[in-house]
Amino acid sequence: MAYVPGVALVAALVVGCTAGSGTDGSAADSKPGSPTVSAAPPGKYRTLPSACRSVARDTLRDLLPGIAQLPEQQQEQAYGGTPAVTYDTDRRVGCRWSSEATDASHKLVLDYERVVSYDPAVSDDDRADAVYEQKKAAARLPAATSTGASTGATTGTRSSPPASSTSPGSGGTDGGTDLRPRVLDDLGDAAFLDDLLTPAGSTAQHRTVSVVFRTSNVVVTVQYTEQPAFTSVVPDSAELQEKTQALARKLAQRISE
Repeated sequence: MAYVPGVALVAALVVGCTAGSGTDGSAADSKPGSPTVSAAPPGKYRTLPSACRSVARDTLRDLLPGIAQLPEQQQEQAYGGTPAVTYDTDRRVGCRWSSEATDASHKLVLDYERVVSYDPAVSDDDRADAVYEQKKAAARLPAATSTGASTGATTGTRSSPPASSTSPGSGGTDGGTDLRPRVLDDLGDAAFLDDLLTPAGSTAQHRTVSVVFRTSNVVVTVQYTEQPAFTSVVPDSAELQEKTQALARKLAQRISE
């Protein structure tokens, strides 16, 4: 029976090697100081609302007065808007409305973008903030002083004359209200307003007021344009800004519901 110890010795060696391999692997997996990567939190919103149904009928009547002059059947079509062509309605949707009246024409454009970060180290919110900042940089807002008032004048036709300007539609100040392109502090997580007065050739000038805001991982753009029928009329900056901001706030409230 002398062969038994040799067999036992071989078995012991095999067991020892197996155990040693497992110990080495465990030690490699739990090496002290190894970084642990945790995915950034997802954005609050996973879907987007229907853009063409986002604006109440009463609001559309106010913004697009020319629709009321159309036959009833055409009114329904005009109020329904024209949806933007998109390939993923969970990521981007939009809608456009327009109206023609005897005194002026109006256009309203709405765009929703739900931002998703494919980098596990960057949250959806941070990526959406980067998209928002790109839009803000493209608007070239005038610099602001420590009191929040815009300084100087931007190039081109953006509304930013000296702060002493008080004429309606000038894009300056109206009764103490700053009408120049600026950051808005009370809308979503971040927001800005742009006001652009554009010559329309031999016809009247048209003004487009844009409000862009971010709420979590969704970036919303609202553009409202007015073009008077007469070359002597300049669209009222104060009125257009007030209406565009009011709509943007309603949209922000609706998204958060």
